[in-house]
Amino acid sequence: MTQSNLPDSRIESQEVEAELAEALESALDAEESAGDVVEDVAAVLTADLKRLQADYANYRKRVERDRTLSHEIAIASVLIEMLPVLDDLDRAQEHGELTGGFKSIADQITAITSRVGIVKYGEAPSPFDPNIHEALMHETSSQVTETTVTKVLQPGYKYKDRILRAARVLVTDPE
Repeated sequence: MTQSNLPDSRIESQEVEAELAEALESALDAEESAGDVVEDVAAVLTADLKRLQADYANYRKRVERDRTLSHEIAIASVLIEMLPVLDDLDRAQEHGELTGGFKSIADQITAITSRVGIVKYGEAPSPFDPNIHEALMHETSSQVTETTVTKVLQPGYKYKDRILRAARVLVTDPE
């Protein structure tokens, strides 16, 4: 009886071994696919983290740029209010009225505006540039070959790259 059971037990053991091998193979496949899923999730999370870091860096740069721009606009608005005072000081100097204590105050105001960064511009003769000049009067002449500023009626002022006031000028056009 034992001998007759032997062949059956070999067949059964081979079947069990085949089932075990199949189960082991499917377990390995499942483990491998789980590893792929973990790698995919890690890649997605890493990409999300990189995107968020880039968004935050861009946000910081944008906020800093906006803060700097707001600061420049605030200074420019104060300087625009100072332009009539600077014009009055220039006229007083042209007429020789800057003397004594008033001259000292005028020099201090001029020094402060220069330190802050305000630049006075507008010279004659120079080529006319409509971006920085405002033509108040026109003449024609055969002595010029291009539109030229021949007289500065009121100087212009710049703060950094911003025009606070365009120079008001007399322009001579070629004939």
